[in-house]
Amino acid sequence: MMEFSKLSLELLNEKNLSAVQKLHREDISEDFVDSVDTIWELTQYGLSHHCIGHTYAVKQEGRYIGVILIGEALPWETDPPEMRKTPFYRLMGFVLDKDFRSQGIGGFVLEEAISRIYREFGPRPIACGVHRENHRAARFYEAHGFRKTTAMEGNDFYFLRF
Repeated sequence: MMEFSKLSLELLNEKNLSAVQKLHREDISEDFVDSVDTIWELTQYGLSHHCIGHTYAVKQEGRYIGVILIGEALPWETDPPEMRKTPFYRLMGFVLDKDFRSQGIGGFVLEEAISRIYREFGPRPIACGVHRENHRAARFYEAHGFRKTTAMEGNDFYFLRF
């Protein structure tokens, strides 16, 4: 059992990027979760456009074991109707190293990242896309208060948490 007190979230930046890029995630298709390079590009886009939110590198006892991006949602044509009426966050990327999954870490990291975003920028609903064939991720997000919608962005179902 993982001791969560040894986990930390720090902002993803140029200093820790190369270590985060070494995550063992080869068992997860980029159709399911973007690569760290794509998450970094999205982070840079958000920063240059002054979007609120953060990308966190997840660290456990000196080793980077994950990354999660939660940021201000820019409107997309595919957004579910219930999300068009209010500002919301979009969870754009979340992956843990394969050696650290199924230990409760993902849930801890998700809730901690959301908590930090809410404290800094205020609460808003959260949307994320889950590939239609990624049943494990669907169960994970549902267990953490997200509900699956019928709206889709490409091959991804929207999951919403209010």
